[in-house]
This record gives sequence, C-alpha cells and structure tokens, in this order.
Amino acid sequence: MFPPFDQELARHYCLEFISGIEDGSVILKQVSRKSEDRQGHGFMVGALVCVNAAGERVVLYAVSGIAYEVSFREALREPQGPRVIVPPLATPEQIKKALSKNDKEIHELTDNIGVPEALEGPSKDALRNRRTQLTTESLLNVFSLYTFTRFDGKKITLNQIIKEHGGRLPPTGTGDCCAPKLLSYAFEHKLQPISMDEVFYSYKGGNTKNKTNGVSYAPCDERCGYILPSILGLEILYRDSQIVVINKPSGLLSVPGRTPENQDCVVSRLKKLFPHCIEQPSVHRLDMETSGVMVYALTKQAHRNLSMQFEAGTVHKKYVALIDGVFDHNEYQGELRLKFRLDVANRPHQIYDEVNGKLGITEWKKEGTELYTAPDGSKRRVTKILFTPHTGRTHQLRLAASDPHGFGIPIIGDTLYGHCEPGERLMLHACELEFRHPVSGATQTFLSPAEPIQQTKFQS
Repeated sequence: MFPPFDQELARHYCLEFISGIEDGSVILKQVSRKSEDRQGHGFMVGALVCVNAAGERVVLYAVSGIAYEVSFREALREPQGPRVIVPPLATPEQIKKALSKNDKEIHELTDNIGVPEALEGPSKDALRNRRTQLTTESLLNVFSLYTFTRFDGKKITLNQIIKEHGGRLPPTGTGDCCAPKLLSYAFEHKLQPISMDEVFYSYKGGNTKNKTNGVSYAPCDERCGYILPSILGLEILYRDSQIVVINKPSGLLSVPGRTPENQDCVVSRLKKLFPHCIEQPSVHRLDMETSGVMVYALTKQAHRNLSMQFEAGTVHKKYVALIDGVFDHNEYQGELRLKFRLDVANRPHQIYDEVNGKLGITEWKKEGTELYTAPDGSKRRVTKILFTPHTGRTHQLRLAASDPHGFGIPIIGDTLYGHCEPGERLMLHACELEFRHPVSGATQTFLSPAEPIQQTKFQS
C-alpha cells in the first residue's frame, strides 16, 4: 500500500534504533518459541514520529511480530520529547491460549487426512471440512485479541474489520506489523502522526527473497492494507505535499453536511491526519453512497490548479455500475445526451426536462451480465456498465441508468431513483481518475478495482 505519511524523518529514527540493537543500547528478548525455519530471516523495525498537545516531538518504535520483548537499556529522551517502544497488541501466551481449544483435534484430523489408508470420498472430504471449520474458528479466536484505536479515538476490533471486508479473513499475523501498532498507540494517546517508516533488519545483514537489509518499505498490502484504512479512516492511494488521492467507501460523505450529525466526512478525516491541510481541500465530489477514487488538495496552489482542470473538463473519470436487470440493447456501447434539472418539489431529485434542463453527456459501454447476490442471499441477473461522464451534472449517472430516456433500469441500491434493500448499497464505483499533477504537470492515473462495488460499505 502507499505510505500514508512521509517516510524521510522516521527513516532516520529507524536506522538509529537498528544501531541501538547492534551496540546493545536496545535490548531484544526472545519471548516466543524459536522457529528453525525463521532463524536469521530478520524483522521490520518501525518508527512513527508524532507531535503531542504540548508541541513536543514523540518518537514511537516497534518491531514486527510477537517474538521479541523490546526495551532500552537506559531511559531515553531526546531534546524535543520522549521516545516510546510500543509493545505487541497480543502476547504469545494469549495467542497460544486462543489456539489451544481446537489444536489437538486439528492435528488429529491432519494426521488422518494424510494417511494413505484413510477414508476416501465424502468421508475424507468431511474431515477436511471439519478441519477448515476448526482452523477458521481458531483464527477468529486469535483475531478477537486485537483491538485498535482509530484516528478519531474510537476502538475497533479486528473482527469488526473482518465484517467490513464481507467476512474475508486476513492472513495470520495481521495486527502484528509495525504500522498498526504504532498508529493505534498514537491515536490512543492523542498524538499527531508526522512521519512513519519501516526498515528491514537482519542480525547477519542478510536479505530474504522479498526484502533487503537496511531498506525502507511501505506497509504491506496483505496485512496492513487490510486493516490500516479502518484505523486511519481513509484508504490512501497516493499522497505528497500537494495532494491526497483516496478510495472513498460507500456511505461516507465527501464534504461536511449541514447538520451536526453529518460532519464526519472525507474532508474532516483528512484534516485529522494532515493538520497542514487547507480549510477547503475538496475539488470535486462523489455522492455519499458512491464509492471510489477522489483527489483532494492540501495547498491553495493545488486547489486552484485542480479546480481549473475540473472546470475545463480535462479530468477524465470512469465509473462501473451494476444496473438492476438485463440490459437488452442492440449496441454494446454508445453515448447519452440527456437534460435534467432539479425537481424543486422533491429535492434532491432531478427530473428530465428537454427545455430547461442542463445537458449531461455520458459515454457508456456494456461489460456483460453477472449473477448478483443480494443481502438476503437471493440471486438475480444484472448488467455491468462502464460509464465515462463528459460533464459533471448532479446524479448524472444514476439518471442515465434509471430514466426512461436513458436505460430505464436503475442502479442497484439507488435510494433516489430505484430500490435499496436493507444492508444494500448503491452499486456505483469510481474506478478511474486521471488528471495533471498541480505542480509537476505530469499526467497521473489512479485506479480502484471494481471488487469493492459488491457489498463494501462504510460503518461508522
């Protein structure tokens, strides 16, 4: 995943910490059983540089995994502020206890499955199914040990994060990487993150297949990419000193609403993570129920430049939608030119008006049909459409799908122009965004796969 914060300053502290390991000022005590196949493989050293309410610099350190108890030989405090070693969120003893309930039966099943004379056919399949059931239960027992503090100070468990992923389980060891430990500790203690980095370290200076000793790495996709968006409140696809590109979940506002209960949004979360952000960083919007790629400006210069690009129509966007039915049409692609205006008697609905409406131009392409599974488990055939809007009218794509002058088939989960079942979301996802960087002028293209369109929805 893309590093959520600048790495440069934190890298200095990572290398300093590694020097401390080598000269003995940082003590590593093995607390888990030594694994022969892990000997000499090394581990990640992480540092998160923060600022506390008093303006002091606080440096947090962590090592990946649960194998080591880490301490300073002497209490350290640099001139700007304290240094803290963040412990694992779960201990080896806790994990061993969580696994113990099913451990014996899992081993017995494995032995029976592996014997050539073992039962064949359905009976052997039943053994495998039972083992899968028990290993899943054991994993959830382990994952229940992990609770993180989010960007807003609220707690979230790993099992809650699993629900946000539709029940898809993460790999073992999720929660033991440096980044979630460091960020959770920082948010719990009301510290403002400034810089974060992780450096691979091996005692013998050796490299692994995937990592080189002494090199910085971004948080991993497999584990950190699974949980950090829930801790940070945003999935960050790109960030530099000028802009932030995020993958907005369905159900989260792009900008603050008018009422107090609608203040939580992408903008408010950006300001918590990046306090140097300008007051109004938004340059475009997605409906609350629409998910996908968005760009926000961190500086006035970037805001002015991006706003001009959107106004000039030089920003290219693509959306994928699931419309609620089979779209029987002779053509597989085309263009819709429809005029809509606000229905003043039924805000915020838009209605077709050939005379007074504003023209919306939408290019479309039929991607085929697929079997959609509703929240109640029922299945039906729906059509996947790729939309490329050439204008930015309110509800343009939702109307292109639902209005009789367009497809006449609403997008699944459309609360305004269609039907939304309990637990369902609007199946509209901004999958591609292309613009010129406001400072360098380089063309930048950001993609978000269409998979999140299925049932991923933001939970407050």
